[in-house]
Amino acid sequence: MRTDSSPGNLPAREHLPAAAAGTPVLDVVIPVYNEEKDLQPCVVRLHEHLKRTFPYPFRITIADNASTDTTPQVSSRLAAQLPEVKAFRLEQKGRGRALRTVWSASDAPILAYMDVDLSTDLNALLPLVAPLISGHSDLAIGSRLARSSRVVRGAKREFISRSYNLILRGSLQARFSDAQCGFKAIRRDVAQVLLPLVEDTGWFFDTEMLVLAERAGLRIHEVPVDWVDDPDSTVHIVKTATDDLKGVWRVGKALATGSLPLDRLTRPFGDDPRDRDIEDVPKGLARQLVGFCVVGGLSTLFYLLLYSAFRTFGGSQTANALALLVSAIANTAANRRLTFGVRGRGGAVRHQAQGLVVFGIGLALTSGSLAALGAATSDPAHSTELAVLIAANLAATVLRFLLFRAWVFPDRREADARSTVVASNTPSAPVYATAQAAQHSGGPYAPLPQRRPEQPYPAPHDPTPYDPTPYDPTPYDPTLFRAGEAADGTWRDATMRLQPTRPYDTDPGDSR
Repeated sequence: MRTDSSPGNLPAREHLPAAAAGTPVLDVVIPVYNEEKDLQPCVVRLHEHLKRTFPYPFRITIADNASTDTTPQVSSRLAAQLPEVKAFRLEQKGRGRALRTVWSASDAPILAYMDVDLSTDLNALLPLVAPLISGHSDLAIGSRLARSSRVVRGAKREFISRSYNLILRGSLQARFSDAQCGFKAIRRDVAQVLLPLVEDTGWFFDTEMLVLAERAGLRIHEVPVDWVDDPDSTVHIVKTATDDLKGVWRVGKALATGSLPLDRLTRPFGDDPRDRDIEDVPKGLARQLVGFCVVGGLSTLFYLLLYSAFRTFGGSQTANALALLVSAIANTAANRRLTFGVRGRGGAVRHQAQGLVVFGIGLALTSGSLAALGAATSDPAHSTELAVLIAANLAATVLRFLLFRAWVFPDRREADARSTVVASNTPSAPVYATAQAAQHSGGPYAPLPQRRPEQPYPAPHDPTPYDPTPYDPTPYDPTLFRAGEAADGTWRDATMRLQPTRPYDTDPGDSR
């Protein structure tokens, strides 16, 4: 599991403005491998559907990943016949590799993919991408397991699909209902941040992407679909299931150890109502109080058990100090992860040191209470000692929460607001062209124009004039251009050979 940092926080979601002529709003990727028989009728059917029903410019991209039959020739012929169809050729297998490569090179603000067999009814395509166009959601998936979905498939595939999703829910706490449906979409700005974190290059690619997106706090929209099983599918169920289980183990281990930098993506958008400045309502206070109370209750039980165990061979002060020390270390670690959402090992030692200072204050309160009890009676009962310690710990708990919130784990968003994260051009975090770079380069993919706030959002073919001047505060850098695009902004051929986007994509051991 990669531990490289992401390119930075995502911008606030916005409704996509109207596209300039020739600029695709949607890029539908169809990954194929040896599909010479089904490719042409399926692409023609999809093209006709989009021409008839989709109100924005679109592109269909055939991602041929190392086909050995006549699929490349069929792809080239379709690209020559239909202007909205492009063909990409990759020399290595892997659906995830094909999707990441083409999505990284695409200039469309909405990226989608579907299986070549078109098992999913195409009427669900517009509902799939509409929440992404409006800015409501970050990713969208088709679900065959929703109550209103209508699915026709055999009992074997039904059992495997439901079992797999139960495994995801039980092991990775996934809340989305269907990870394997080949009908998904994502905003390009989200893809540029998430794709460097996704390691899998095969069938587990989209599952891993969804899990990371959900853990990062991104919004996933689900669309019930009508789906008919393809009896001629070439998917090897046993091998795919084995690889998926290996992926679940790998991602679960990375999430448990905190090796993924998902904290950089948590609550990244400026349009979250929880981020608004509301007087007299501290941010995140309710959730933190609930988490702190749960951790505190468990810590108190743990402390009392330790105290009773240590009391059997030592005095009350010694037992109290030892029990409080051990429980304080566990309490700080639990609150760090569960209550205040701090992941990874960075700052863990400092947090424990600060927690020990808080522990010292709690020790003073509880030890003082025991000393006062000893002064009041020479031989207090064990139950009386426990009652006094509970009362003293309640007071120490309130003080501990205040110190944790204000000193040990302050609100990270306030610290982040004082610093700016700048994306860097590294092998693990590719740099993409800004809107100005695309415009100044003279390429065919001009940025979508920003409309003035006072102007209404017109229909896709509304001839009403508007000010096409784009606005983007990012400084123009003419040295940046999109992956897969020539430096002069042109595409040399409808069929392009793309190089692997990651060093590990050349792994000869990958048989997919």
